[in-house]
Amino acid sequence: MRPTRLALTLAALSFAIPANAQSDLEAGLAGAFRGCEEWVLNPASWADGVGPFLSTVDLGDKIGLVQSVDEATLPPAELRVANHYWRINATSTAGYILVVSDRLPMCHITGGGGSDLQPVAEAVLASDGFLAHWMQVEENSRGGMISTHYRNREEPRFSLVVSRSKIAGDRQDRVQLLATAQMDLGG
Repeated sequence: MRPTRLALTLAALSFAIPANAQSDLEAGLAGAFRGCEEWVLNPASWADGVGPFLSTVDLGDKIGLVQSVDEATLPPAELRVANHYWRINATSTAGYILVVSDRLPMCHITGGGGSDLQPVAEAVLASDGFLAHWMQVEENSRGGMISTHYRNREEPRFSLVVSRSKIAGDRQDRVQLLATAQMDLGG
């Protein structure tokens, strides 16, 4: 019996990232999404100190506040207001930046580094934990990228767009994942 293309692809992916690094990368991204939602929907978790916020994010010493981040990890210009930058070191060579604002109901996540984050993103986006909070609205594809629009289940005015590579094994010398969430305050 010949192995199917899917079986060969899955076997190749299992060697691409060690299992513990895969789970650390998934935990880091899931924590970034939790942090995004917590920052916007529960300002009380950070208004008088970030302890409750960090407890919800649940990444221990893998997350830390930094003074600045690279330009490539910043949100669009209109969202660069009173920003705070959280670095999530998921592994020694890959991680995420969570940018939040204490004036705008938004957050922005970027992911990159020396590991292929495409299978990580797909695993987190398909997880029960993520889907319990976010409902898929639509998905668009252009070039080698796919963007999925989600609506928050608790607060439907809060939406999230996650963009990432369509296929595993894409370039790792650039930002591999972009996610921006905003509250629609229009009514």
